[in-house]
Amino acid sequence: MTHRDPESDSAAEASPVLAPGHTYGTVTDKISALVLVRPYNWRWFLGLGVGFALTMMLLLAITVLLVHGVGIWGVDVPVMWGFAIVNFVWWIGIGHAGTLISAILLLLKQDWRTSINRFAEAMTLFAVACAGLFPLLHLGRPWVFYWLLPYPNTMALWPQWRSPLIWDVFAVSTYATVSLLFWYVGLIPDLATLRDRAKNRWAGYIYGFLAMGWRGSARHWHRYRTAYLLLAGLATPLVVSVHSVVSLDFTVAILPGWHSTIFPPYFVAGAIFSGFAMVVTIAVPLRAAYGLHDFITTRHLENMAKVMLATGLIVAYGYLMEAFTAWYSHDPYERFVQLANRPFGPYAHTYWMMLTCNVFIPQLLWFRSVRTSALGLWVLAFFVNIGMWLERYVIVITSLHRDFLPSSWAMYHGTVWDYATYYGTLGLFLSLMFLFIRFLPVISISEMRELVHETEQDQERRAEQLSTEGTVS
Repeated sequence: MTHRDPESDSAAEASPVLAPGHTYGTVTDKISALVLVRPYNWRWFLGLGVGFALTMMLLLAITVLLVHGVGIWGVDVPVMWGFAIVNFVWWIGIGHAGTLISAILLLLKQDWRTSINRFAEAMTLFAVACAGLFPLLHLGRPWVFYWLLPYPNTMALWPQWRSPLIWDVFAVSTYATVSLLFWYVGLIPDLATLRDRAKNRWAGYIYGFLAMGWRGSARHWHRYRTAYLLLAGLATPLVVSVHSVVSLDFTVAILPGWHSTIFPPYFVAGAIFSGFAMVVTIAVPLRAAYGLHDFITTRHLENMAKVMLATGLIVAYGYLMEAFTAWYSHDPYERFVQLANRPFGPYAHTYWMMLTCNVFIPQLLWFRSVRTSALGLWVLAFFVNIGMWLERYVIVITSLHRDFLPSSWAMYHGTVWDYATYYGTLGLFLSLMFLFIRFLPVISISEMRELVHETEQDQERRAEQLSTEGTVS
């Protein structure tokens, strides 16, 4: 006679990946209706309006920057890297969760990724687009950005291959290209579904053009799955490599507070931490506004919370190792930066706010009641987003504003144009996200259909197991 654990069974049944009762038709109808049916939704118009207003502020800030130069920012000697690099690293980090959810969890055959992978991939593209603005604007002369590219030139002066900023160009551009292809290939079957269901003729033409002649034949599916897996395999190492390369912007510099071998894994863990926080920040309002509780279930929230808890602990370990390395090294300059200036210097409030948001508050995720509470998890993820931005601010500013010469010490504060540019990129991100929600399926229709089939098989298998156990007992 076999024994079963009723508590584990009830927990699994209480938090399914897909709510019971769905068929191929109901899944297709509900997701495609978000795009093809146009009811008045004041939340969508409000969100797009806020995003558009902030985007206009971004365009104003860029215009003023191009007219007057980077002197309108707060950068100066010795802090010549300010908000631009802080925001660049923050946005690149946010883009990591999409690729992790889509590629790595796909290769690991984690079904719970299905309901959140589509908008997480879109979030990656929009975050990388926002990140790419800052290095270009930080150049001072963005019209000569092509100097960063390996174009043929007889003088052989540019690019400077020993500069990690050049490595950034290749890493981020490769990451953006693979992420875009991965996102678009996954969209093709859904675009064909929208093409076949569209009532508007022009919408049908547009979706049909983007679907690239998809007919759902066995040959199409075979090629689709092959391409999808290949792109997932290409994207997986990029999750690790891209932010490792970004961390080398700092760690190759012989500067106290930066010159640390822990930076690559520490930055990658922080990127996944902040990226999943942004996914939660988007998923919870999306779930509530469009009634997607049966697709984005409590199990999705809990699994994302567990990933945040794990990566948050790695980030906390990174903070601890930075301080321990400074103490153990007996380097007076490293000790000053890590053990004196950051926790007790003029930016101490920023440092302790960072620890509160990234280390102390995430410890609430040990409690299942917090992990399964949509509102509580959303508030916690919001704090993590703030804390990860503060982390980049602490790393950049506190290592630069007090260098080896006390006579050159100075304070750094962002100007109104620094904040306008940063908030403007938030508006650009919001605008792109709301447009994506309106015109493309926010959840993968084809993968949700597969999930329906797998759910039915699981239910049949469970029923057979129960009947077998009943017969044996």
